[in-house]
Amino acid sequence: MIQYISKIRFGLSPFMVLSLCIGLILLPSHLNAQSRDQKVNLYVQNLFAITEIMVSDVTPPTGASRFYAYSTLGAYAAMVGEQGIKHSFINEFNQPLNINYPDPVEIDSTFSAIYCMLEVGKGIMPSGKLLGKTQEELFQKFKTNRWTNKKILENSIAYAQEIAQQILTYSKSDGYGQLSALPRYTPANKPGTWYPTPPAYLMAIDPEWKTIRTFYIKDLERFKPVPPAPFSMEKNSAFYKQVKEVYDTTRVLNQEKRLIANFWDCNPFMVSYSGHMAIGLKKISPGGHWVNITGIASKKAKLSFFQAVEVHAMVSLGLHDAFISCWEEKYDSDRIRPETVINRHLDQNWRPILQTPPFPEYTSGHSVISRTSAVLLTSYFGENFSYTDTSEEYFGLPARKFKSFLQASDEAAISRLYGGIHYRDAIEVGINQGNKIAHHILGRIKPQGTLSQK
Repeated sequence: MIQYISKIRFGLSPFMVLSLCIGLILLPSHLNAQSRDQKVNLYVQNLFAITEIMVSDVTPPTGASRFYAYSTLGAYAAMVGEQGIKHSFINEFNQPLNINYPDPVEIDSTFSAIYCMLEVGKGIMPSGKLLGKTQEELFQKFKTNRWTNKKILENSIAYAQEIAQQILTYSKSDGYGQLSALPRYTPANKPGTWYPTPPAYLMAIDPEWKTIRTFYIKDLERFKPVPPAPFSMEKNSAFYKQVKEVYDTTRVLNQEKRLIANFWDCNPFMVSYSGHMAIGLKKISPGGHWVNITGIASKKAKLSFFQAVEVHAMVSLGLHDAFISCWEEKYDSDRIRPETVINRHLDQNWRPILQTPPFPEYTSGHSVISRTSAVLLTSYFGENFSYTDTSEEYFGLPARKFKSFLQASDEAAISRLYGGIHYRDAIEVGINQGNKIAHHILGRIKPQGTLSQK
């Protein structure tokens, strides 16, 4: 039996210039810069409450991306309705989401958007009901600070609940509820195929995730990467050379590369042993790390509340589709992890720097979703947007500074080689896969509001 211990933390482009201008126009005139920052902080803090639930539930990276997508969609849909935006990200979904907005009443748009986000999270996550306390705290904060009156808060709750219910109904048709009825994954036990890894030997996670409905990708085949290097332990083969690279690299890592590997670990399934007791260390998911980065960038750029809601929804929806594309390839190629190969053929005592996640190797999930997120964020904030990522400070790791989102995504990708859990082709092809997904999404959404058309 595993006992779990919870640990978590948390140049402007032309696009940004236009976004800032429109955001300021949409803000009521009585709101100043300080109150705007306060609203964005409030949004980020309440989104982190959703992250806490995911960590507590040991939500896999795939499931986390789905929960972020629908929760942030709740906030975004509430804002779109309140501001009467005709063209939004929602208009471009593969399966239409036609929200019937309530009759106009006086509401607080900030409160209703956050409340709706929490309401969706409450209804979609296994332990989501715990967010009821967060909603009550949000209500009391607005009431105590007299940010608005009780009647408007009641109107805002009713408005948020009606939108949230429609989003939850929409989510129920995406295939998630049918996953448990699909055939279970069984290791093929063939040369080069995936097999459970130490120390917990967990079974493969979400082998049928490809059946989940996407938001923007219509045909997964369009984003299918080139095949991985064929399995061969011949010393002149491409596969063997990559195995040897992982083995050699991890044996001579300097302090900086070890730090990079651990900074981007983001493994919700990490297990350590104390005597006969298995202890699970709960961590934020890879998608959660990029959601945190989005919040850091939103605060640094001093986005309006609407802009912060918008960019979080864009990144989260991108994460959702990127994970589906990546997982489809993982179980199609079903490739063996470095740990298994090295232990069988090179060194039975070797262990990777990071604990190997419980699913096939190709392509690298970090590479795919990090590049997808980085391209989407770059389209919003610009190519040279520097920031300090404090996401891992809670784990005792120092913050890292990045000159751009693309630089961060490159580091996240190569961290998997340093960690000893991915081969180079899974990393490089994964980056290309994520890049293609992000540009496809940007081409689909073509927003008229706060993002310029390409």
